[in-house]
Amino acid sequence: MSPLDQEMPDEKEMSFFDHLDEIRKRLFYAVISVLISATILFIQKDWLFNTVLFGPRNKDFISFRVWCKISELIGVEDKLCVKEITYELINTSMMGNFTAHIVVSLVGGLIISFPLITLQGWAFIKPALKHTEKKAAQGAGAASSTLFFLGVAFGYWGIVPLSLQFLGHYELGDVAARIGVMSYVKTVATISFAAGLIFQLPILIFFLARAGVVTAKGLKKYRKHALVGILVLSAIITPPDITSQIMVSLPVLALYELGIAIARKEEKRREKRFSS
Repeated sequence: MSPLDQEMPDEKEMSFFDHLDEIRKRLFYAVISVLISATILFIQKDWLFNTVLFGPRNKDFISFRVWCKISELIGVEDKLCVKEITYELINTSMMGNFTAHIVVSLVGGLIISFPLITLQGWAFIKPALKHTEKKAAQGAGAASSTLFFLGVAFGYWGIVPLSLQFLGHYELGDVAARIGVMSYVKTVATISFAAGLIFQLPILIFFLARAGVVTAKGLKKYRKHALVGILVLSAIITPPDITSQIMVSLPVLALYELGIAIARKEEKRREKRFSS
């Protein structure tokens, strides 16, 4: 293939209405995937709520047991151990439980369908890409889905239990901790989904570096600023103790360092292409 062919899109140019039709088709496939996944989760109500959603309310939750072991290893006695969970969940509206059931099923369906949603997005933009761009971004979809699931897992098993323990047991005078079920659902869903999106940082840096918007040198220059931002973020979503903040900050900082390595690799690839 000649250099000129590599710089040209592989497909013929589409009209405006062709693009609209393609968007409609890709959105339809994505929505159907989410609805099918959500329906399956909706049917599995007991497992979805008792095992998954309400899991972090159990003092024997795997994350709590791991933290207790970590506290023993690092010599802080039982500081990270969870001895009891006293906050209660309540429903204050007629439709509250049913609404929570629907919301949890849809969020779960969205998470499960993320690879297919990514695939539909890739299928839409692929015809407009040059041959070299397609080759460079071949593994981006799989990497994006993998990082998303890792982020959701980190949010669910890492951040959610810490946040629930802190917020659920935060004392304010003699006010009893009775939390609305929808408030609980929103907290768990928001943190887990947001963590999945945060883990897309290396993918974002990959495309920005490929477009020449960011460089490894620039990312290194602002590393200290990024560290401060990460620490502030971890301080907001975790209890106010240094151990918990470090546990949350380290994975995000590792993603930033991975982004620097990706940007450096892209720069070398671009220099090699221009020098040949």
